[in-house]
Amino acid sequence: MRYSGDITRVHGIRVGQAENAAARTGVSVVLCRKDGAVGGCSVRGAAPGTRETDLLRPGNLVERVHAVVLAGGSAYGLAAADGVMRYLEQTGVGLEMGDTRVPIVPAAVLYDLGVGDAGVRPDAAMGRAACMSAQKRVDQGRHGAGCGATVGKLVPSAVPQDSGIGSASITLQEGVTVGALVAVNAVGDVFDPGTGELIGCAHLPDGTAIPAEGLLWGNAPAPQQIRIPAPGSNTTIGVVAVDCRLTKAEANRLADVAHDGFARAIRPVHTQMDGDTVFALATGQVDREVNFVKLCAAAAEVTARAITNAIEAGRR
Repeated sequence: MRYSGDITRVHGIRVGQAENAAARTGVSVVLCRKDGAVGGCSVRGAAPGTRETDLLRPGNLVERVHAVVLAGGSAYGLAAADGVMRYLEQTGVGLEMGDTRVPIVPAAVLYDLGVGDAGVRPDAAMGRAACMSAQKRVDQGRHGAGCGATVGKLVPSAVPQDSGIGSASITLQEGVTVGALVAVNAVGDVFDPGTGELIGCAHLPDGTAIPAEGLLWGNAPAPQQIRIPAPGSNTTIGVVAVDCRLTKAEANRLADVAHDGFARAIRPVHTQMDGDTVFALATGQVDREVNFVKLCAAAAEVTARAITNAIEAGRR
């Protein structure tokens, strides 16, 4: 099933995307308002590719970020953030540093080099193009950072299923909106959190689905052994955003609990072959109080829904 809403329903958030469809790689940029948003980050996978994540730890100097970049291309794709920084600088956005401004642009990448053309990777030009395409809606499926994303990679001789980028949102009773954007490139399989249905896994050439859990527990017919992908050759990356006010410590906690959404939808998750990373943003555009436990529960739910939407949209 498809879940409603997307991250751009959070006040103060826009999303821009650019991709090379033939090479199966791309960039997704979450843009905040000119004054930025309070940011946090949580890395749970063992093979991350990231930029500016240490800056987001509680106690470190800078609290607000101006954009977050999600990109394909493995470590090469971090170059896309350079183009985003230059775009923001030219539009007068950034942390004031004397006579200049420095945009704060954290980034995370996933590995898609084995899917399309490994010689084509997101770069500064693609990052800038993504900014210029920013809008108040998200094109889901094989777009942006999800262009070359796949899931279900533990089964030898099997074909991973195409995935993509997904988004969803929930508006709480208090009028606060919680949204998520996730590029799903997991080594594991994907399950719909609402129904428990398996919706993304490896297939044999004849179309037979081979769930990874059947192999792990030895209760399904399958090839002889589980293939262990190369470290860092997968990774699910995302952003969860709210339009209420949060402290930096609370934003980091929100990023932490968003990983619960990963765990509800992806099995196995946070493996040594994944670099699973979540950023959190609080725009502060809605002056409403909401119980933080409730907010965290909504963040986990909306993240799981966004993962489901990535798989459903990636089928098309």
